[in-house]
Amino acid sequence: MPEEFGHRADRESGLSPFLLECAKQGKTGRFEVLSIERTTPPPAVADRLGISAKTKSVLQRDNVFWADDDPVQRVTTYIPWTIAKGTGLLQEEVPHQYGIHGIFEDKGHTMKRIREEISTRMPRAEETQHLRLPPGVPVIDVWHTSVDQDGQPYEVTRFVMRADMTGLLYDVPVE
Repeated sequence: MPEEFGHRADRESGLSPFLLECAKQGKTGRFEVLSIERTTPPPAVADRLGISAKTKSVLQRDNVFWADDDPVQRVTTYIPWTIAKGTGLLQEEVPHQYGIHGIFEDKGHTMKRIREEISTRMPRAEETQHLRLPPGVPVIDVWHTSVDQDGQPYEVTRFVMRADMTGLLYDVPVE
């Protein structure tokens, strides 16, 4: 499940949606930080964010999310360096009550729209290792883009999820 805060009641719990979902299932959720670095974004990310793919224009955060002893998703978040520099986004534990989205809001980027592109595929070798995938288990690949009140994309997160331990639920009003 994407790592965002949606409803105010969820925010007030102090738990991310991932941790809330784990708790509902009687599991303990946690995440492992693999890396945090300023880097050159892949072309697909640069296109989604409207930034340069030729310079170190993003902060990249790589994590593995766990439910009890099971790694269930590999999460890579890309944030324009102009937003990330000098913030708590550079730390393993983001020092904001509302996590990374609290920092985005403090920097003037309130989520008003999301775009998600979802596909399934067989995992790459690195994903098989990080997610401890048994042979033959596919992954769900979600590209999530957050768009602010001005129509500006300000964050792209790629979720690679174990298909045998993941469900997706969308309950969105239609305009």
